[in-house]
Amino acid sequence: QVHLVESGGGSVQAGGSLRLSCSASGVTYSTGYLLGWFRQAPGKEREGVAAIASTHFWPYYADSVQGRFTISLDTAKNALYLQMNSLEPEDTGVYYCVAKRADAFPWYNPASYPNWGQGTQVSVSS
Repeated sequence: QVHLVESGGGSVQAGGSLRLSCSASGVTYSTGYLLGWFRQAPGKEREGVAAIASTHFWPYYADSVQGRFTISLDTAKNALYLQMNSLEPEDTGVYYCVAKRADAFPWYNPASYPNWGQGTQVSVSS
């Protein structure tokens, strides 16, 4: 049973930084999992922010965060991170930690992830 718990959200001004953490228990990393972050802004659909594969650690990023956000995975600590720099008001939303066994679906397809955390709020003011 995969269990995901996010932490690290908060409120910052534009240009600031935040680091999100996700405690990921029940994940068998050697069998090939994809872990990542989605976000949802008020009135908008959930969108993929970043993901990383548990076997080769190759990262995937949305164009909107490329160069500003960094995803990382520490399998020894069962922890997923998202370092967010140069934050913009458009980054505001609830951020969710997600996990799934690697499959043929694109990493940014929210319906393909059966495991979701409860979410953590990120608010960026201008």
